[in-house]
Amino acid sequence: MKEKLEQIIKNVLKNLGIQAENIVLEHPQELVHGDYSTNVALACAKIAGKNPRALAEDIVAELLKNKPTEIEKIEIAGPGFINFYLSKKFFVQSILEIKKADGAWGNNTVLSGKKVMVEYTQPNPFKPFHIGHLMSNAIGESVSRVVEFSGAQTIRANYQGDIGPHVAKAIWAILKNGKGDEHLSVVAQANYIGNCYVEGSTVYETDPALKAEIDAINKKIYEKSDEQINDIYEWGRKITLDAFEKIYTMLGTKFDYYFFESEMAPIGTKIVKDNTGSVFDESDGAIVFHGEKYDSKLHTRVFINSQGLPTYETKEIGLTVTKFEKENPDLSIVDTAIEQGEYMKVVQKAISLIHPEYESRMKHITHGMMRFASGKMSSRKGNVVTGESLLNDAKEIVLEKMTERDFSESEKEIIAEQVAVAALKYSILKQALGSDIIYDFEKSISFEGDSGPYLQYTVVRAKSILEKAKSQGFEISTSFDMSTDWQTINLEKYLYRFPEIVLRAYQHLEPHHIATYLIELASQFNSFYGQEQIIDESNPGKTMYKLAITSAFITTMQNGLKLLGISVPEKM
Repeated sequence: MKEKLEQIIKNVLKNLGIQAENIVLEHPQELVHGDYSTNVALACAKIAGKNPRALAEDIVAELLKNKPTEIEKIEIAGPGFINFYLSKKFFVQSILEIKKADGAWGNNTVLSGKKVMVEYTQPNPFKPFHIGHLMSNAIGESVSRVVEFSGAQTIRANYQGDIGPHVAKAIWAILKNGKGDEHLSVVAQANYIGNCYVEGSTVYETDPALKAEIDAINKKIYEKSDEQINDIYEWGRKITLDAFEKIYTMLGTKFDYYFFESEMAPIGTKIVKDNTGSVFDESDGAIVFHGEKYDSKLHTRVFINSQGLPTYETKEIGLTVTKFEKENPDLSIVDTAIEQGEYMKVVQKAISLIHPEYESRMKHITHGMMRFASGKMSSRKGNVVTGESLLNDAKEIVLEKMTERDFSESEKEIIAEQVAVAALKYSILKQALGSDIIYDFEKSISFEGDSGPYLQYTVVRAKSILEKAKSQGFEISTSFDMSTDWQTINLEKYLYRFPEIVLRAYQHLEPHHIATYLIELASQFNSFYGQEQIIDESNPGKTMYKLAITSAFITTMQNGLKLLGISVPEKM
């Protein structure tokens, strides 16, 4: 409807001799002010040489000559705002459209025929799966789903640092302490390796002699020159990657590509060396890129250090070129923490000088840090807070709340996991990208208010209404005569907006638009549920239409939650 209305306004302006490319149409904050509002009269008044209010009157007069059936009335407000009120017929048609589209409701075709690769999560073998990886996974998975819902062939990629100083730090401690109990679960063994990394990292910063030992191990890993180190490397790499897979399964992510630093390093090194003297420069035994030569906002970074080893920057070049050579995407999106923003700008500039054809096809999005409302950074068990511990802590709390529910143990496990994932993902995705997230554990798992479980619970409640109505013989229908016995409700005025929200989420690559909308939509449904007797045997026609609205709400919520990577339990 928004696109149709924009075109109608453009045509009217053209008839008035005014050219306008961008028509701003917004939903008024107060529904009493209409369903759409435009400031076009104020924006074009100077061009038209008229008072804004007078121009608004001219525009409305033209609009009324061929007023579309979807519009009930048009009003002028204030200095020249034009407000549009949609008709009952429009809202009934939108309910029908939602029912007909079902799982495709809200999608669009702006990326039809395009190929988009999204890279996210990026945990490092030999290190814990920390909170930042959880954030990147939630954001990257949601962006992937939005891109997919917008018509693109979407390729999910994960880039993992399986080589570098962090690996050497873990292997140093494993050489000292042994591999531990290899009969333990994969997760337990991965936790042991993570603890070894912490130990190695600590001595690296405090003991120069041990730092030299770890640096020597790092070189041997690159050279593959030590059989014992090679054995520990292969074992530790496999254990931690297998543990990551368990987390991906819980989060609902399946990657198409796994890229590794060990594979990208030689590719990037060759590219850097081949372009030294043109793009890169030698400096004190290292190879660097002087970003400030091309843009004052950029800076110099080392790509190959004085020891002859490639840095993250060189591996990033190898990764980007490999992506384009393998899949040639129309758009390559990378999601990382915000602190990598400036570094990525330098890398992308260097890549654009080597491959100008990639420049407009590289997009980097960033997220902030997760902070805790309590100010504490320890998990319930007193361990370091990892992404995995947050998920497990949330799951345990949900299980505790479900002790009196009449569910089987297997049902409780499934529901608790779905609710825990929803709690964390929604807490992350409701924030605008780049903003730090204040994570409140108790609020995140609440079934009331601004939370993922609240959204899930509202859908389950709505579904139970349909099941009850079905058991009483009611059908879902929009054929009810509303001419005398129905006033369009606020819930209807929110449902039709979903496609606009999805499009905005894609245009800005920001899932929080969807999260915010779903909370507002759920609030409208709960108001409807509290104020209306949905199943009314004395008025079956009206009941069937209310059930149609409820069904449309369920479809919209489920589609929206799916875009956030959140599933809805069968019961709660």
